[in-house]
Amino acid sequence: MHSIAMKRLDRIIAKIADKDVVVTFIGESGTGKEVFARRLHELSQRRAGPFIPINCAAIPETLFESEFFGHEKGAFTGASDRARGKIEAAAGGTLFLDEIGEMPLGLQAKLLRFLETRKFMRVGGSTKIVVDIRLVTATLKPLEDEVRAGRFRADLFYRIQGITLNVPPLRERRADIAPLVHQFVAQASARHGTKPPQMARATLAAMSHYAWPGNIRELRNVVELLCLLRDGKQARMCDLPVPIQSSGRGTQATPDEEATGRSAISVPLDRPLQETIGRILSAALELERGNRSRAARRLSISLRTMQRHASRLSLPSES
Repeated sequence: MHSIAMKRLDRIIAKIADKDVVVTFIGESGTGKEVFARRLHELSQRRAGPFIPINCAAIPETLFESEFFGHEKGAFTGASDRARGKIEAAAGGTLFLDEIGEMPLGLQAKLLRFLETRKFMRVGGSTKIVVDIRLVTATLKPLEDEVRAGRFRADLFYRIQGITLNVPPLRERRADIAPLVHQFVAQASARHGTKPPQMARATLAAMSHYAWPGNIRELRNVVELLCLLRDGKQARMCDLPVPIQSSGRGTQATPDEEATGRSAISVPLDRPLQETIGRILSAALELERGNRSRAARRLSISLRTMQRHASRLSLPSES
């Protein structure tokens, strides 16, 4: 971390890590709140225990209670065995509740009761279980707003109101972008077995000027895409998605693009990586009437790379 804001946040985390208080991270989606929650856990006295994350926005309301507290065999249809919940799994460690504001009101009351007594019962059970955990939460917006709107219990809010840390969006810490790009290049290349692409100066400049509405999650996705498509070749600004190109130099074509007759391919930046790759390859294949060799040249990737991704995604070829 190179930005002043991130260095300050890291210093605060180091100071409070061993203080067994509830910590809430607040920030936009994709800013890395879970990363900082894990760092808090790793610096704490509970580091030898488990770190159990739960995304409250991703659990169907009907499964919340079982997910949190576990269930006994036969507690409901389909409960063929006893199952431990996330709270029990986090015993001796840290329970991280991401997007806690999305937790249903009914479960909020049960969570409050657990936090006050450190006791709970599995769904369908009659025995109280005692566990010791540290609670860390994250939210996209201040919980005070949710309390005023009647979507979050005031008593739970005051119970978990410990230390609140703001995680700034990537656009407010541009000094971190280039180091993160190099970190993600190394990770993606190792994961996919590709050669790390070299980042042209203009490419990094465009990425540093872009607002990154999806924050670190979006940056990682773009870098991974470059690693897969460039495979050891230089990643130029024209290889970036159009919105990022525009942030660096406007929407006009570069001489390199004009000379080669490339067309800009616009793709959404908030979709899964494989879908993004599929859209880019499909657009290139459509421009080249299904000819994979010409489509590969258009994208400045090897035919082998084109064949591998096209086969994996079942893309059509020239008939």
